[in-house]
Amino acid sequence: MIRKIYSLIIVFVFALTGLIIFDYYWPYISEYFGYDLQGHGLFGIAMANLVSGTIGVVVFGGLGMAIAPSITNFILGYSERLAVTLSRIPTSDILVMVLGIGLGLIIANLIGSPFAHLPIIGPYVPIIFSLILSVVGAKVALRKHTDIVDFFSRIRGNNNAPNCDCNADAPAAPKMPSLQIDLSSGPLGDRLYSNNKLLDTSVIIDGRVMDIMAAGFLDGKVVVPNFVLEELQKLSDSSDSMKRAKGRRGLDLVQDLQHSYGNQVLIVDYDFDDLGDVDSKLVRLAKQTDSSIMTNDFNLNKVAEIQGIKVLNINELANAIKPVVISGEEMSVYLVKEGKEPGQAVAYLDDGTMIVVENGRRFVGSSIEVTVTSVLQTAAGRMIFARANHKV
Repeated sequence: MIRKIYSLIIVFVFALTGLIIFDYYWPYISEYFGYDLQGHGLFGIAMANLVSGTIGVVVFGGLGMAIAPSITNFILGYSERLAVTLSRIPTSDILVMVLGIGLGLIIANLIGSPFAHLPIIGPYVPIIFSLILSVVGAKVALRKHTDIVDFFSRIRGNNNAPNCDCNADAPAAPKMPSLQIDLSSGPLGDRLYSNNKLLDTSVIIDGRVMDIMAAGFLDGKVVVPNFVLEELQKLSDSSDSMKRAKGRRGLDLVQDLQHSYGNQVLIVDYDFDDLGDVDSKLVRLAKQTDSSIMTNDFNLNKVAEIQGIKVLNINELANAIKPVVISGEEMSVYLVKEGKEPGQAVAYLDDGTMIVVENGRRFVGSSIEVTVTSVLQTAAGRMIFARANHKV
């Protein structure tokens, strides 16, 4: 039904446009036929005007009927995408944006009115001011989202405040711990920060996130929650030398990230007292802030994906960017050691991919030409099988 309504509106607009265009240009066209065509006819309307109006309605109405399905599909598709996008935005953000746009348009009208009487450019100056200041108003309102919401909350609280304190002597009810963090304050409360990436302990200790950021493959904010820092501190204070080294390396990396990338790296002090382990806290924080999780932890990866959280796994990224090797391809490799099976030798590519070479044991310690026979891709990585070329 909605498609028929849109189609009728489009055809009507095109037909009306054709009527207006032909009515406007008909006096100029009639000069080629003589002014008698403009004489008054039946009911005071010239026959030429009726003919021109009919031609305009038929031509442009037919054009409207021809392209109405395409325009209707575009309008419905775009409106559906817009509705899906807006449904993900908090209601308070939408209201704040509307307020900012409204104030921007008012200011643009006040500033642009004196320029409206200028020749040639006058009518366009208010339009330019409106476009610029409406966008500026929306951005400023979003940046001041917390202040605006607090302002209206205080006004509402003052209006609803009782005239007398009737329960002044009544004992205060005990506060229950909140499972929802307060996003109105803190770095993640700014709605302009999107595509946040929460770093877990494993990916910080891994250290490759520094190289990924240096290459420019991470947009948005890189967020290190306070409970992750606490876990790194516990590791750095451990009696186990291996854990102590990992914890200190993780803390050093966070410090390097702050020094190198400044405002792109956020340290947030959100916590959940009802949860014990760091992984559960990360999952809940990611859900409540609509953030992604960067991790190398296989179990955390699965749990987050089950709960609908986007996960960025650096191991998967490393596997994805490894050079593609196909069966039958020849390459030169350096055989490092003997393999498990008789006659086998093992080599490694620059990215760490292991190559098992058949009939290569006698060439261990030297570089030889091999031919790839098969490639095995697993969750842990990739393994290449090849055979030695006897022409060496």
